[in-house]
Amino acid sequence: MAVDLLGGDDAPAVVVDGALRAIRADPDLHLLLVGPTEVADELIAALDPAQRARISVRPVRDAVGMTDHPSAARAESTVRAAVTAVRDGTADALVSAGATGATVTAAVLGLGRWPEIRQPALIATLPAVAGPVVLLDVGGSLEPRPATLARHAVLGAAYAAVAHSVTAPRVGLLSVGTEAGKGDRVRRATDPLLAVEPLPAGARYVGLVEGYDVALGARADVVVTDGFTGNVLLKAIEGAYAMAGGPPVGGRAPRAAALLGVAGTVVICHGSAHADDVASGIALAAHLWRRRAIDLVSALLDGDAETDRTDRSTDTEVRTS
Repeated sequence: MAVDLLGGDDAPAVVVDGALRAIRADPDLHLLLVGPTEVADELIAALDPAQRARISVRPVRDAVGMTDHPSAARAESTVRAAVTAVRDGTADALVSAGATGATVTAAVLGLGRWPEIRQPALIATLPAVAGPVVLLDVGGSLEPRPATLARHAVLGAAYAAVAHSVTAPRVGLLSVGTEAGKGDRVRRATDPLLAVEPLPAGARYVGLVEGYDVALGARADVVVTDGFTGNVLLKAIEGAYAMAGGPPVGGRAPRAAALLGVAGTVVICHGSAHADDVASGIALAAHLWRRRAIDLVSALLDGDAETDRTDRSTDTEVRTS
């Protein structure tokens, strides 16, 4: 796993701490630390000899700041070098707590997008009362068009089936009510598209859902929305769990999300991630790679394309946040 040592509000300290926890928790994990040598040396010094053997370093001194424009990812930086490591096969996956827009941009430019995916989506899994709920997008595409939301529903259904073994996932579109015609212009235009969109893994569209359906999980296994609303909702649920004393038994609000739509395993942690969050992001990346999740999701989408060659996507731009 390639780890961006300089990504995040509190990097490199929390990233170093999180990487330490991850390497100690998983005896089969190997890390490629991308960042300043002195930072990597601090982490390595805290490990025993056997653990040190599972660490390698790629020295890079420059980072993309949390307030920098996503285009800054085009320059040499830790996130760009980590993406290059995945592209070249030096690493199997990338984990960064850096700026979302810069990480998405670096991944798109360095790894390339899947066919028919114009805007990759960030996918988070929330511990709902009735079981896990896949929420997308949570920050990758702030203002997607209806065709993009419909395509993200396909991504979400495939991800739920592959990453969480959900049988025949139920897919809902987040809105302000469940009745047809509710919501803003984008939601009203997306609803009929999803009603006829072929979904993989036996998934079915259940219609419009509301915010509480995300936390309850009784109506939908996958909830689709734009990246702006999804990011706000994710953080609101995170705060509600904290106020209530914690999430449902056996779960926790995620502070790491998988990026789907690019040719590689990429996990983006919350910018204000703590050490535990970075460790869980690394564990998520390892889980996805070991399950071949990205390849399997891509294969499901290819199968979906074989059964319906009509390309409903009219988006031509890549917008990141």
